Amino acid sequence: MRVVSWNVWWRFGPWERRRTAILRVLHRLRPDLVGLQEVWAAGEHNLAGWLAGELGMHWDWAPYDRPGHWHKKLGDSSFGVGVAVLSRRPLTERQVLRLPAEGGRDDGRCSLYVRAGGGPYPVPFFTTHLNAAAHESAVRCAQVSALARFVAGHREGTPFPPVLTGDYNALPDSDELRLLGGHRTAPPVPGQVLLDAWEYAEPGAPWTTWDPANPHVARTFAPPGRIDYIHVGPPGEGGLGHVRSAWRAGDAPEDGTWPSDHAAVVADLAVPEP
Repeated sequence: MRVVSWNVWWRFGPWERRRTAILRVLHRLRPDLVGLQEVWAAGEHNLAGWLAGELGMHWDWAPYDRPGHWHKKLGDSSFGVGVAVLSRRPLTERQVLRLPAEGGRDDGRCSLYVRAGGGPYPVPFFTTHLNAAAHESAVRCAQVSALARFVAGHREGTPFPPVLTGDYNALPDSDELRLLGGHRTAPPVPGQVLLDAWEYAEPGAPWTTWDPANPHVARTFAPPGRIDYIHVGPPGEGGLGHVRSAWRAGDAPEDGTWPSDHAAVVADLAVPEP
């Protein structure tokens, strides 16, 4: 089972060419589940819906309820912004968690849960987008604590471990990532551990998802870092959901256009042979 996490940079830059580039990357990857962040929508038009239609996938999305900061950045208030899921399996459940933001900027950010059904192993799948400012680590700690409890409330009823995707805007050694993982410090939910899929990547593989080699990133003058993730609960019986490999995608131009300012993260998870 192939999982992708990707921040698709809302409606910024040459968005029409970028959405075609995003589609090309996803066509090549042929993912089973995709968590998207910074998804734009306007009326009946939704980037996730368009991608799902082109890829033959199911989809769902959750908008931020305070998009004013995004509107100010773009200079256009006609577009919504949120997180979304694409799935080859039918979606049988969904719920949205409004993330706390006390002490930081409140954009109305949220986490979306869906259950991808079909077959004997439904997948509890989540995607999220945490606060972005460098000084907001305490806010992100509160957000991942809420996210961990959200996961705990939806992980039962299936042998498949929960799968989380998202742009956490935090480096792997940060307090918030240690807290979310739950095995380098006390977890927010006792006994709940979530493994960073990148631990299974090939040693020496390109690892930055925020990379100044991308001209959209270079103009921010920010340092490189890995801020986009796939987390998976410990494997079920027989290695169900075990991370077999992880790598970066969408990290080069497509016909001269960079798909996003973020690279995507991809992971292959173990499922029994039919």
